[in-house]
Amino acid sequence: MAVKVLIIEDNPVARSFLCRVVRESFSDPMDISEAGDLEGARRHISQLSQSDPEASFRLVLVDLELPDGNGMELLAEMAGSPALKIVTTLYSDDDHLFPALQCGADGYLLKEDRFEVLVEELQRIVKGQPPLSPAIARRLLSHFRPNSTGDSGPMALNSGFGSLSSSGAPSTFGSGRGVVLDPPPEWERLTPRESEVLTYLSKGFTIKEIANLMGIKWFTVNDHIKSIYKKLNVSSRAEAAVLASKQGLV
Repeated sequence: MAVKVLIIEDNPVARSFLCRVVRESFSDPMDISEAGDLEGARRHISQLSQSDPEASFRLVLVDLELPDGNGMELLAEMAGSPALKIVTTLYSDDDHLFPALQCGADGYLLKEDRFEVLVEELQRIVKGQPPLSPAIARRLLSHFRPNSTGDSGPMALNSGFGSLSSSGAPSTFGSGRGVVLDPPPEWERLTPRESEVLTYLSKGFTIKEIANLMGIKWFTVNDHIKSIYKKLNVSSRAEAAVLASKQGLV
């Protein structure tokens, strides 16, 4: 089954460019819908929901500056969606970056980057890493360094692959949070599939490898990871692995 993708971009040339980036980034067949404004994006989402209540877009690329509003509105509206929501924009400043992440963006890419760079960044999804343009990654690192000046406010990058939060450095480089050892009730509700994914995560397999081993799409693996992180109250595979080992979950 084709992976459903929604691209929201008002510039037709840029929209076509992003379609090529998506198709080049993944081996899965892609069913790409395009919208030039927020109204069109909402219409696509509504039509998909009406035609198949169980279906949803799995990847959404959204520009911030649109003719009828700001892409952050859509990010906030899709907060409960399983879709990976990636901002594609020309703006690399804090006034756009941090509010977009607060609204639920799972990644932030600059359209001015070269084609091959954007492809490489999108492919990070399969490796379990948030897609961030190099300039954005540097800005985030600078923001969280101890000697960094200025406060851009609290920020969170929520995705199935870990988070960046205002309380510490990127979790993939070692979170400052301690691992919670007292299991909440939700822990006992891990499904067999989630337990299987958690076992593979604990052994260091990538999302793509897990998908191949389980015979499912990597987007489905990502959904399981999101659910695992939520139930275990963790934000990275390292935390999940340590916690799973200590509690005998794997």
